[in-house]
Amino acid sequence: MSKNVLKGSAIGGLIILLSLIVMYLALVFYYDGGFSYGTWINGVYCAGKSVNEVNEELLKQYEYTGLTIIDGDGKSYAILPDEINLTVTFEEPLRVYLERQNLYLWIDNLIGDSGDREFSPVLRYDKDKFEQLIDGFPFFQGKDPKERTVRIVKTDGGYALEDERTHVLNEEKTREMIQTAFESLEPVLALEEAGCYEDLPLDEEMKREKMLWEKLADYQDCGIIYQFGDQTVPIDGSVVCDFLMLDEEGGFVLDRDGNLCTDEEKVYAFVDRLADEYDTVGASRNFKATRGEIVTVKGGTYGNKIDRDAEKEYLLQAVQNRRREVHEPVYLQTAVRQGKDDIGDTYIEVDMTNQMLYYYENGELKIETPVVTGNTSLRRGTPSGTNFVYNKERDRILRGEDYASPVKYWIPVKGAIGIHDASWRSRYGGEIYKTNGSHGCINTPLDKVSELYEMVEIGTPCVMFY
Repeated sequence: MSKNVLKGSAIGGLIILLSLIVMYLALVFYYDGGFSYGTWINGVYCAGKSVNEVNEELLKQYEYTGLTIIDGDGKSYAILPDEINLTVTFEEPLRVYLERQNLYLWIDNLIGDSGDREFSPVLRYDKDKFEQLIDGFPFFQGKDPKERTVRIVKTDGGYALEDERTHVLNEEKTREMIQTAFESLEPVLALEEAGCYEDLPLDEEMKREKMLWEKLADYQDCGIIYQFGDQTVPIDGSVVCDFLMLDEEGGFVLDRDGNLCTDEEKVYAFVDRLADEYDTVGASRNFKATRGEIVTVKGGTYGNKIDRDAEKEYLLQAVQNRRREVHEPVYLQTAVRQGKDDIGDTYIEVDMTNQMLYYYENGELKIETPVVTGNTSLRRGTPSGTNFVYNKERDRILRGEDYASPVKYWIPVKGAIGIHDASWRSRYGGEIYKTNGSHGCINTPLDKVSELYEMVEIGTPCVMFY
């Protein structure tokens, strides 16, 4: 190879090298005052950009609306940026990084990974306002752990355990978690999930109280439901808590095996109160009369009557054995329906003021007729009350001290008082009963009483009133 060729190659190589150096230096001066070639920060390409420019782009990714704190009861509380004068910036870490960058080594960003960076923003806020704000949150207003007790209390639903040492907020840990979450720009902090609640240790007295509570909870776990027609009375913790035997100081009495004792007299008293409420024989009833008003009907033979002795024995055993069942009480006498509304929609109505008899079947008026009731001038007025048809007879002779009256239809409703035909009468209704009324029975036209006799069933209520 000739010397000229070698000399030309050397000159050409030198020119290329100088060109590369000039270009490299040109890029160095191009990025002067900004980040070097190939610099990425938090996913933002920063080459040639100033600190302020990069800061503005990064802040677009951090539109922080504040921290929502959810306590153990599911209630939410917020820390809003404006409330504590929060400012967010990347300027400080960006400036430090920029100052550390060697512009002459920008090639490293091209051939390596040194240009990829993750920065966290710098937060500034009023820490006094921050502390005041979180101090006001209700979950920081609880009792001091030293004052927290375990005790049994009486409530409307029965005895309950008031355990103040379970699920207690660890305030110191919670404050740290709130501050960390806020300064990390977290949107939500759930205190339960973050492990901010804990159970405090129990002393010996507290342990004994919890053991007693377990016995009470078992005793009150009663699932009896008394059924009175469409009405029910649950025998649950709110009821059986009053069956427990207590000593003179109000403490629970335990048997030799350490079990809670039942006060039989309290059970019996409850059954009596229940029977007083749901026994309807002779009860006072509000009745919607055909004449359009509500009348109060007192007394009579119709209704339900609970067998109190049988129910006292049943309930005592059921409570002691923790039974869970629907129970219909034993009755000494039953009406067409059980419960407080025991008349139903099939009944006889005798309006003695208007001297009218009505028979309703399944709510439909079937018979309507004038009648003659007991003679009020001779103090033989037909008594008011809710009674019932207890028999039906044909061709009977009705006898009294001074009479013997044959009738074709006899429908007794209370003792010797009943509904029957009266062949000796030609008129009914009006005010006949005041001076020429019956001995107490309900005299009814033959055609109407014959209809009633065929339709009415034994046990049908008969509501009689003035």
